Amino acid sequence: MAVMLNNITTFLFFLLVNSLLFYSIQSLARPRNPNSLILGLTPASRASDPPHPKASTSSRKQLTDVLDMMEPLREVRDGYLISLSIGTPPQVIQVYMDTGSDLTWVPCGNLSFDCIECDDYRNNRMMASFSPSHSSSSHRDSCTSPFCIDVHSSDNPLDPCTMAGCSLSTLVKAKCSWPCPPFAYTYGAGGVVTGTLTRDTLRVHGRNLGVTQEIPRFCFGCVGSTYREPIGIAGFGRGALSLPSQLGFLRKGFSHCFLAFKYANNPNISSPLIIGDIALTSKDDMQFTPMLNSPMYPNYYYVGLEAITVGNVSATEVPSSLREFDSLGNGGMLVDSGTTYTHLPEPFYSQVLSVLQSIINYPRATDMEMRTGFDLCYKVPCPNNSILTGDLLPSITFHFLNNASLVLSQGSHFYAMSAPRNSTVVKCLLFQSMDDGDYGPAGVLGSFQQQDVEVVYDMEKERIGFRPMDCASAASFQGFNKT
Repeated sequence: MAVMLNNITTFLFFLLVNSLLFYSIQSLARPRNPNSLILGLTPASRASDPPHPKASTSSRKQLTDVLDMMEPLREVRDGYLISLSIGTPPQVIQVYMDTGSDLTWVPCGNLSFDCIECDDYRNNRMMASFSPSHSSSSHRDSCTSPFCIDVHSSDNPLDPCTMAGCSLSTLVKAKCSWPCPPFAYTYGAGGVVTGTLTRDTLRVHGRNLGVTQEIPRFCFGCVGSTYREPIGIAGFGRGALSLPSQLGFLRKGFSHCFLAFKYANNPNISSPLIIGDIALTSKDDMQFTPMLNSPMYPNYYYVGLEAITVGNVSATEVPSSLREFDSLGNGGMLVDSGTTYTHLPEPFYSQVLSVLQSIINYPRATDMEMRTGFDLCYKVPCPNNSILTGDLLPSITFHFLNNASLVLSQGSHFYAMSAPRNSTVVKCLLFQSMDDGDYGPAGVLGSFQQQDVEVVYDMEKERIGFRPMDCASAASFQGFNKT
């Protein structure tokens, strides 16, 4: 999920054209362990994000015999990618890891794949597409599949087969064999993807990279056209369609440790993503906060924010909407790897800015603010033109329910927007205000503020843990570094 886009004309035209073809829209340690999955994460650039930091415009059978698995991945820019090896023979597609959605989808068709408003990403070398015709194990999902019902957001199991064109007699006899009709799937940033549900074999590397574990009949979206979504997405939400849910690990949990942005484009190191029992072991020193269950978006991960401390000063009047839901299910703070920057509601966001301005005495870089869209940019001294001067700016600490605190790592709140010049560097606060604080989540904890933090999603105990960590060292320990 992310902030809304502004190009309404193109968006409406896209929906109008596709409404003729598609039917529904859905909003939004490496020890051997038989119940764990270990993957690598690659920082990458999200479709709704520019190449450099800039304010955005806003079958259910579970596999319980899966062995340890690990995927070595490349390092790129902001955002995080995992590799999916799909089909027979396997085709490797890199996709975003997104805790704010369920559907896993990949671009389908090399020349036929169409992405509207993706000009900045046309030459992206990671834009590999999946070709079902080149896989002997690929087939369309059935309209009777629970996944088909899920992607069409239907409470009536007969709806997808009715849309597919099945006759009434076959519907009542439960004998319709038509494929699941095409779908449309939307994201909070206004992105849209359209395609068909497909089944194929998913392969993930084991602890020994020469060994793979096959996951038959994995269900994913084969997407032929998108709006501002040039790269596929692996949904890590709590719904049946999500990748961990299909692998049978969602009842356990998972964890990730996002590398710092400075490692972008480094091909020799990846962020660890661990799924299963290992993700939940040895967490005695981790601070956990309850996982809030949203009545509006039950498949997503919410926590309650009680306060934000800037240096030694508390930003007051934290709205109750950041720690609880209203009668309609709005509120809470969404933990979302698919949104780059942390968003806070007004007027609380402006209060945080005011506290920062009262503490920081460096000159404002208003020209950078106008150019990037960020609200606070400063000209910070950097002796010897070294940008390692994060201690010159106040720390920012998030305080969650159950006395869980997270001190943001240096570089994940104020970020150097360019190289130092004349012993000065311009740094901007990479926070933003929510576009609509009255609908959906009241705030979002974005992936940029999760750098160098181990985040644990404990599904058994319904809690989320945060622990500052050198994720590069953790990646080396897990064996994700190339030598």
